[in-house]
Amino acid sequence: MLLPVRGQSVSVCFLLVLFLGLAPGSIVAAQSDEATAARFAELALDCVHREYPNKIAHVLNDDADALPPRLLTPAFYGCFDWHSSVHGHWLLARLSRLYPDADFAASARAALAQSLTVSSIVAEARYLQAPGRAGFERPYGLAWLLQLAAELREWDDPDARSWLTALSPLEELAAIQIKAWLPKLSHPIRVGEHSQTAFAFGLIVDWARVAGDDEMLDLLDERITTYYAEDINCPLAYEPSGQDFLSPCLAEADLMRRILEPERFRVFLRALLPTIPTTQHTWIEPAVVTDATDGKLAHLDGLNLSRAWMLDGILSALPEDDPRRPALEATAAAHREAGLASVTGDHYEGGHWLCTFATYLVTERGLQ
Repeated sequence: MLLPVRGQSVSVCFLLVLFLGLAPGSIVAAQSDEATAARFAELALDCVHREYPNKIAHVLNDDADALPPRLLTPAFYGCFDWHSSVHGHWLLARLSRLYPDADFAASARAALAQSLTVSSIVAEARYLQAPGRAGFERPYGLAWLLQLAAELREWDDPDARSWLTALSPLEELAAIQIKAWLPKLSHPIRVGEHSQTAFAFGLIVDWARVAGDDEMLDLLDERITTYYAEDINCPLAYEPSGQDFLSPCLAEADLMRRILEPERFRVFLRALLPTIPTTQHTWIEPAVVTDATDGKLAHLDGLNLSRAWMLDGILSALPEDDPRRPALEATAAAHREAGLASVTGDHYEGGHWLCTFATYLVTERGLQ
C-alpha cells in the first residue's frame, strides 16, 4: 500500500527527484500529503449530502416514482448525480483509511455512517431492481459502487466492516447485474464518457481481486480478451472529443496491463499505440477547458487527471529499460500538473467530482 507522505511540499519533492533520482511515483506520494487530502475531502463533504442541484437518470413507472432524489436513492442522492455521490463516498473512505488521524477524518466517517445504513442501502437495492432500470448507471456507476466496496473490504476498521455489511446487498446486486450484462454485450463501448467499458472493467477487475470473485474475474478475462486483444493502431489522434473525461485508447491500455503478463503487454502496447515516441518529450498535450462553469466542457479537466493515472498504469507494467518510458513519464507529469491545478472547487460543475479523480490519481489506487 502507498504510505502517505506528510508535510512534504511539491517543490521539495521535485528537488528530491532531481538530486536523489527518485521514481515518478515519489512525486505522487509527496503530492498525496495531508493538506491535499483535506482539501479533496472537504470538496466531497460539501456534496455527499447536498441534494440540489441534481441530475437524475430516472425511469418513472408511475406517479409514485415522482419523488425527490433523497427518497429515490437515500444513500447516494448528493453530488449532483448518483455516480458522483458513490465515488464521493469512495473518496471519504479512502482518505479516512489513509489518514485516520487527520482533522477531516471524523467528519468523513460521520458522513459515511449517515449514508451507509441498512435501511438506506435496502432502498437503493429496491430502486435498482424496479422495472426499466436494468441499465441504471451501467457500467460506470456500478463499477464505482464496487470500488467503494473494495475500499471498505481493505480497511481494517470496525466501522468500515459495519458499513460494508450494510452495503453488501447493493454490492452483490451490482455484481449480478454486470455478470448478466457482459455475455450479451457484443462489442466494447469505446467512448470518452460514462458508458466506456475499458475504464469500468479496470475498476471491476480490481474489485473482483479484492473480493475474491473468481467468477467475475473469469468472465471479465474472457470478455476483455474478446473485445480488445486483437486491437491495433488505436486512433489516439481523434482524441479527445470535446466533452471526454476518459481516453478510450489509454483506458484500454491501462485495462490490458491488468490482465496480460508484462512481456505480452509490452507487445500489445506496441501494436495498440505504435506512435509512442522513444524520445523524452510530452507525447500528448493536456486538454484545456474553455469554460469551467459548463459541466460538459469541464469534463476535460477530468480527462487530464484520468490520462495521468492511466499513463502511470501503463508505466507500471513496462520494464525500466523500455525506450518509451521517458515520453510516457513526461506526458503523465504534464497531465498530472494540469489536472491537479483544476481541482479548485470554484465551480460546482467540476467541484462535485474532480476531487475523486484527483484522489484516485495521487493515492495511486489503480496501481495496487
